[in-house]
This record gives sequence, C-alpha cells and structure tokens, in this order.
Amino acid sequence: MLHIEQLAVLSDNYVYLLRDAATGTVGVVDPAEPEPVLAALARLGWSLHWILNTHHHPDHVGGNEALIEATGCKVVGPRADTARIPGITLALGEGEEFALGESTARVFDVPGHTRGHIAFWFAEARALFCGDTLFALGCGRLFEGTPAQMWDSLSRLKALPGETRVFCAHEYTQSNGRFALAMEPGNAALQARMREVDARRAASQPTVPSTLAEEWATNPFLRPDSPELQATLALAGQGPVEVFAATRARKDTFRG
Repeated sequence: MLHIEQLAVLSDNYVYLLRDAATGTVGVVDPAEPEPVLAALARLGWSLHWILNTHHHPDHVGGNEALIEATGCKVVGPRADTARIPGITLALGEGEEFALGESTARVFDVPGHTRGHIAFWFAEARALFCGDTLFALGCGRLFEGTPAQMWDSLSRLKALPGETRVFCAHEYTQSNGRFALAMEPGNAALQARMREVDARRAASQPTVPSTLAEEWATNPFLRPDSPELQATLALAGQGPVEVFAATRARKDTFRG
C-alpha cells in the first residue's frame, strides 16, 4: 500500500507525501516550500527519506535544500536535467524504476513543459505523479519543448489504465474546464464534470486527483480526434499533433 497525503501550498500548488506501508519509507513529490512538508511530517510522525522531483521549476524544487538539511533525505529527478535539480542524488529516465520501499514507480520521460521532465507511475497504487505535463482538464505550457514532444509525452501517459489517478501539481481545473467547454461545448461528459468541479471549488475542496478515464472523456488536450474540437479549430481531418498544437496555442491566449 502507498499512503498519499495531499498538501495545498503556495497559491495553487499540490505537494504529495508518500509512505510505503510495508517499510515506512517516505517520499515527497515536488516540494514547493519546506515548511508545510515539515509540519505534515511532524503531524503524521513520519521521517522523510526521498524527494521526488518531476522538473526544475522553483515551485517544484523550492523546498529541496531545506528539506535535505532538516532530514538528510535524498533526491531523485530527471537525468535530462540534473544540473537544475538542487541536491539530486539519483538521476532517472525513460523506462527505469524507482523503489520507494516496496512501492515501485515506473519513470516516464515527458518533455514539453521543460526539456527534462519526468513522471512517476506507481501501478499497484494506481497513482501517476505527472508534475506539470498533464493537468486535470489541461496540460502544461510549452516553455522548452515543441508540440510534437508534448503530444508524444501526453500520448504515453494517456495509454496508462483508465483507473489511474492523476496527481498533478496544480489546482487549475476550473479555469481549464472553462477553456475545455469553449472547445467542446457539446461534450455532455465535460458539462457534467464541470458542474462537479464548480461545486467542489465553491466548497473549497480539491478537484485533484482525477482519473485518466475522466481525462480521456473531457480533457481537450487528450482528444485531438474529437470532431467537435476539430470543427472548433477549423482543422477537420487533421492529425493529432496539428490539432494538439492549435489547441495549446488557443489556450495560451484564452480569456474566459
């Protein structure tokens, strides 16, 4: 079993504490800042062994150095970006595995948002920690990659089982959903999902995690074959990279 504690930090980030029940080994995914992590560890009575970094942005590695100093933990991160991951001790890439005690994650290289971005998939726990590559109803901006790279990254995550829980790094779902509705206003599954999202946010509740099955049905960035999306973009019959690129470009300027 993998026990997952979700911490809301900064303005809209999520940090995840993971504890392998068999061994008591504890990791933290993308610690934006140290104080909430240390407070949660004290509350739970856990000792930190690993930091799992998906990419180098400050709101994902900002707590690394203070947590290393406070706990003596080690850091696992993307081999493609070791120079920008503070305190990295283990560099991993596509197809390799990371063992958090007896809980094992498969590592995916998922560039696009940054050139060195990885995701961790704990198959037995049905848990995907995907940083800023895939969001609930969205995907990351292309700061250092191309649409083709990002589509390839998303395609490989999309191929995981539908019951996989998507533990993304930000609470962007409501704004992402408004864009999704502008792209596919006739999507009944999306309409129903947004009613739930709006209700949860009105009650100050998180909308993360979602499941991959929900994303398949409602996330425009995973749906380039949708006739309605293609029609909205005037790209009927075009390939997935072209449709994805146009969707991402439209989102970059969306005000809704």
